[in-house]
Amino acid sequence: MLIVGLAPGAHGSNRTGRPFTGDASGEWLYRALFRAGFANQPESRDRNDGLRLNDAYITAAIRCAPPQNKPTPEQRRRCFDYLRDEYNALQPRVVVTLGKIADDSVHMLLREGHSYLSRRAAFKHAAETRLQTPKGSEVVVLASYHPSRQNTNTGKLTEPMLDRIFARAREIVCAS
Repeated sequence: MLIVGLAPGAHGSNRTGRPFTGDASGEWLYRALFRAGFANQPESRDRNDGLRLNDAYITAAIRCAPPQNKPTPEQRRRCFDYLRDEYNALQPRVVVTLGKIADDSVHMLLREGHSYLSRRAAFKHAAETRLQTPKGSEVVVLASYHPSRQNTNTGKLTEPMLDRIFARAREIVCAS
């Protein structure tokens, strides 16, 4: 499973060197990954805390923290090749997108050579889109609201909602 977020958090992974580590978004994400069996522990404090991901890799659509979390088209263009390289190296069966910018970036990437088996789902929590790779295998994109404080403090995203995303991802990973 490939998890794609927006960008490194200024006070999280920019400081700690690990995605979603050291900020409130990461607290939510790593608890959900642990509950779904994708992580060996429910928290990530720093790079040396013993955390191991199982069948999961975390990256970002943008490689630097954009002002007000709003990357420019130029930032998106310059970072796109890194996302493409990671995707091609991993060849994931499922991609979880955290937020609309991540979702749009992943779909822009997958339009390169993949065929939509279902219509691209409009971005909303738990939207699911199925695509066929150039080699004939299937990849599923699962969209989720980003576990930012803006979403979690307002109830737009709850822990059960995030758990359902990763339970579905686990189901897909185990079916392959």
